Order: sequence, then C-alpha cells, then structure tokens
Amino acid sequence: MRNFSFYERVSRAFNDHSSLSRLVVLFTVSGGGLLAYSESKSYPGVKSLGSSEDDNKKKRVVVLGTGWAGTSFLKSLNNSSYDVQVVSPRNYFAFTPLLPSVTCGSVEARSIVEPIRNIVKKKNVEIHFWEAECIKIDAENKKVYCKSSQDTNLNGEEEFVVDYDYLVIAMGARANTFNTPGVVENCHFLKEVEDAQRIRRSVIDCFERASLPNLTDEERKRILHFVVVGGGPTGVEFSAELHDFVNEDLVKLYPTVKDLVKITLLEAGDHILNMFDKRITAFAEEKFQRDGIDVKTGSMVVKVSDKEISTKERGNGNITSIPYGMAVWSTGIGTRPVIMDFMKQIGQTNRRALATDEWLRVEGSDSIYALGDCATINQRKVMEDISAIFSKADKDNSGTLTVKEFQEVIDDICERYPQVELHLKNKQMHDIVDLLKDSKGDVAKESIELDIEGFKSALSQVDSQMKNLPATAQVAAQQGAYLARCFNRMEECEQNPEGPLRFRGSGRHRFHPFRYKHFGQFAPLGGEQTAAQLPGDWVSIGQSSQWLWYSVYASKLVSWRTRALVISDWTRRFVFGRDSSRI
Repeated sequence: MRNFSFYERVSRAFNDHSSLSRLVVLFTVSGGGLLAYSESKSYPGVKSLGSSEDDNKKKRVVVLGTGWAGTSFLKSLNNSSYDVQVVSPRNYFAFTPLLPSVTCGSVEARSIVEPIRNIVKKKNVEIHFWEAECIKIDAENKKVYCKSSQDTNLNGEEEFVVDYDYLVIAMGARANTFNTPGVVENCHFLKEVEDAQRIRRSVIDCFERASLPNLTDEERKRILHFVVVGGGPTGVEFSAELHDFVNEDLVKLYPTVKDLVKITLLEAGDHILNMFDKRITAFAEEKFQRDGIDVKTGSMVVKVSDKEISTKERGNGNITSIPYGMAVWSTGIGTRPVIMDFMKQIGQTNRRALATDEWLRVEGSDSIYALGDCATINQRKVMEDISAIFSKADKDNSGTLTVKEFQEVIDDICERYPQVELHLKNKQMHDIVDLLKDSKGDVAKESIELDIEGFKSALSQVDSQMKNLPATAQVAAQQGAYLARCFNRMEECEQNPEGPLRFRGSGRHRFHPFRYKHFGQFAPLGGEQTAAQLPGDWVSIGQSSQWLWYSVYASKLVSWRTRALVISDWTRRFVFGRDSSRI
C-alpha cells in the first residue's frame, strides 16, 4: 500500500503542477538512470502558442530535390533560424553508386533508399517535405510552382505555389540521349531506382523468352544479346555486374541457352573509363576481353529500333546494325526541362547546366543557389581581373609590384583563383614568386619588380588550367555540405566576412569559395575485382580493392539501417547467390 500511495501522490503532483511534466526519466540499457529537464520545443509542422511572430521572422529556404546535393545540404544544416521547405517527386534518398548492383540482384532496391523524413526528423531545424515536382521557377517574384506527383485525383488542386527567400536548386539531371532516334522508346536508362528495377525484370524476361520452345537459335541469340551504350563508370560497372549475374547464377537456371548469351559495350571514344588512369583503362579492356565482353570503341550509336542498334564507325564512317534483346543507355547527363526554362528566363542560354559562381550562387542572383548535376561552377578567370588584382596589390601606387607587395595578397589570389595554384603545381614551382622570377629571367628574388604588362605576361597561361568539376555523387555531396555551412553562419559572416579580398571592390567576400577535394574513385570490374584510383596517383587493382570498395560504400551509406541491409544483401549473395525471381 505504501508503494501505491507513493505513485498516487506522484501522479497527483504531475496533474496539479504541469511544469513537472517536463521532467523526463530516461533509463539506459544497463539499468542506470538519467534525469533530464526538457524545455518546450517546436517541431516541424507543430507551432507552439505565441510562436507566430518568430516564424514570420524566419527566412524560408526552399530546397528542390532529395539527391546527393539536396540531402547533404539538409543533413548539414543546423541553423534553426530557417523555415525549410523541401520539394521532390521522390520521398527518399537513393544511394545511386549501388544502382548497378540493384540491376542484377546483388543488392535489393529497398536496401539503398532512406525516407527523407527519417533523415530530417531528428534535426532542430523546421523542415517540411512536399512530395511534388517543380514545374516552374519564378525568380522575379521568388515563387516556385509545383505539381503533386501523386496519381490520386485531388479535385484539380494538384498544383500549388511555394514562396521563398532563398532557393536551393538540387534537381539533378536526366539521361542525355543526344537526340538519337529511338533511344527513349527502346533503351533502358540507369539514373533512378525504378530504372534499376526495370532492368532487372527485363534481364529475366530475356532469359524466359529465349527459353520458349518455339524460337529459332537466331532469335534466341538476338534476345540474349545485351548491349550497353557508354563506356563510363556506370556502363562498365553494369556490364561487369551483368556478366557475373549471367555466369554465376543464370547459367545454372537456364542451361539450354547459356552458350547464346552475349554482352556488348559500345563506346564512341577510343577507350572505356577514359576519366581514369591509363593503367586502369588498359586493365579493364583486357579483363573484359578475357571475360568475353565485346568492347567496341569508336562506335557511335546513330539509331535504335526495337530489335537493332545502328552504329557509325568513327574511322571509316561505315554503318553497322547490331541485333539486340535489351539495351541500356549510359552516355552522360542532360538538362531537365524545368532547368532549361529557368535558364532562358535568366539569360543563360546555350549552356548544358546552370552557371554559378564559386559560392554556388546562380549567376545574376543573390538568393538562388544551384548545386549537383544541374549546375556547373563558372570559375572566374584571372585575366578578367588582372588590372584590379594589380591595383589592389600595388598599395603605394608606384606602378610596379615588388615581391613583398605581391606576397601580401598571394593567399587571397590563390583562394579566389584556384587555377593559379594548379598552374604552379603543374609547373613544379614552389610558389608564385618562382613564377614571377621565371618571367623576369635570371634576376634576384628581392629585386623583382613587375609593371602591369609584366604581371599580365607572368599570369597569361594560368587560366588554361581551368577545368569543370565532374558530375559525380562525391562533388554533389561536398557542395551540399559546403552550402549548409554557409547558411549556418550567414549572419555571423555578414558582420565578419571570412572570404578572400574583393579585388573589384572593398572588403572581403562573406565566405570562402567552394573547393572540391577529390577522395578517389572506384571502378568495379566484376569477378570480385575492382580498380581504385586514389589521391596521390595511387592505383590499385584486384580483390584487395574490392574489399576497400565494400568498406567505403558501406561507410558512405546514409543510415545504419541501410548499412545493415546492404551488408546483409552482400552476405546473402555470397552464400545463396543472386535472386532471379521476376517480381
């Protein structure tokens, strides 16, 4: 009875004194206790009393897309002074580097996706998600027009408008068909989870159709001829996955047609994996030749019908027709229609992607940012600002630059114009003073003085080192994290700018410009062999690189749930093989 009286008194105390309800007792797994005092907190979608005035003060950030760039931005954003609205036709984030594994059952589709609401629910930032597709961006009025991606009838209310103070465009890109006839109608793409699932079903369908008794051998050969267009990382990895799937699993289930299977990889260039080290390219081509994968380089696809692919040989211009059963198109990325319309609206015509500055702001706008595959950084050229740089460095207005004057601004120059540092590296020069000395010939370092013409001559070759960043998940993820850090410190950096000098103005830029750091790249080649190209010109090929690939990809998955699922899929594949059911 004493215990009952005690709990009765506690219950009455909580009812009589509502402030005590903020006391929460959390018990650890080991049986210990932790007492915490919890203040009232506003969660996304729930407004506490008296909070409307604070909400009106919040800047509204609209994020378009839940791919690598958008999700990385949301994960890294921790400034609660923003009201974040996320618009995407997919309510999940997909780990796209594992899409080729999904096509052949090495990994299940569910294992590489994480609901976006799971990712943002634990954050202290007010984030709302709308499953819809952006159909128009009105930059002048700061509005985004959206359409629900649900198939249900909403009584004509499928479209809605979202206002914004800041807009983050991270919509990714679509497959680039280069306007080749028949590609959209007859080829599979490999950009989305749904694409991988369709390819998986199509592979099984080809084997089932080829096993029917009323077909000729020629027809069976055509149906079991798998053609991959594009010798980049995605095309090569899918070809390797398909080869392993066929030779390790399907030949056991379809023994009567196992000798009729053929895989062809078409590449318009001279080599596959041309963005990798030459050692990797040579090994990949040799391995595919040993495995029986037919690699045809210098073959440009000019037309695709329902049963044949027409290619043009780059050397002699001959047109060849290749019968096929299934074709996968993986030749690069193109611009989405809504982005193309927006580019016309802001005067960015004749471009493949949205042009941004080094801070990821869309050129010509202070409130719109673009990142990931839908954008490209338009790096400022040194020669465009050469006179302004000279004037800023020439503090005594003498008309010449001394080494001392130049050294005072060299850090800002290298940060603002990264091509300068890259040029020095390629020339194997220690610092920019060596470059100035090289332009003046055999002159002592202390006595170097340059006028404006000499300064232009010394830096005339620097801009030739400029390169666009590749459209990869690694770049997009780093851009998202960078932009989130900028938003987290927006107010602080308005008061105390931390960026380099403004050579065409006074003061400093608010933030340090975005700098991509390359951590390496992988090319799985099948047969438990992977090629790895890591920083420092380090190349590794073989089974050891395959285990490194497993480790890195498992660590980069977005949650512990997806890590557990993917690792269990890999384990299941090792033990039981890949699933060939058509579901």
